Amino acid sequence: MPKEVWMKHVVSITISLVAFLLFTHLAFAGDQTVPRLITVTGDSDVKVIPDEITLSLGVETWNKDLTIAKNENDQRIQKVVAAVRKLGIEQQHIKTDYVSIEPRYENQWQHQKFIGYFVRKTVVLTIRDIFKFENILSIVLEVGANYVHGVEFRTTELRKYRDQARLLAIKAAREKADDLAAALGQKVGRPNRIQEDHSGWWSGYNAWWGSRWQGGTAQNVVQNASPSDGEGSIAVGQIKVNARVTVSFELE
Repeated sequence: MPKEVWMKHVVSITISLVAFLLFTHLAFAGDQTVPRLITVTGDSDVKVIPDEITLSLGVETWNKDLTIAKNENDQRIQKVVAAVRKLGIEQQHIKTDYVSIEPRYENQWQHQKFIGYFVRKTVVLTIRDIFKFENILSIVLEVGANYVHGVEFRTTELRKYRDQARLLAIKAAREKADDLAAALGQKVGRPNRIQEDHSGWWSGYNAWWGSRWQGGTAQNVVQNASPSDGEGSIAVGQIKVNARVTVSFELE
């Protein structure tokens, strides 16, 4: 067979094969029906009695002599730590979280009339007995703390309540999908895609009284966790552990 004829024959076979494969792919793709989906978001809140408080305290001192300002600050911090240790707070639940030294002037732009050095430290306390909170707060303010930056009520069983909230959110999503589909005369089938939205696990009491050096959706399901009994003058209320999921269901 002449070379020219042989080459034409090979090219013809190649074109035919490519055409066959393309036709087969298009035919197969045509058989693949796109699933009909309904996508919903399920939210849930589990209300929990807090069993832990984080108290953030500030100690600020100033003097034109930096050494004096720093020593006075250190002394106040030591008094705060000693006081809370006597009240039963363990050393691992006491930490210094913020330290700064700032020279301050009456006119900051032109650096006129030096006022002094401002020394600031933040001490964060973790209080496991929440009914001691008021007494602890009063004492630390008496012995040297001059700012309260924040008070946060928390639960030490976050994982447990987070799992509960997630399960309720999934159930809420299914119920919402069933209701929406039924309104259109449809039925919900198996889930096609599930996504958990991490927008923050809890929203509790997080009170900020401000300071001179730090700044500060409606749900488908709300469930109360079993409350714990307690006595004391502080009304702790409840915090919310939240979960949100987005689920796509196939329509039958």
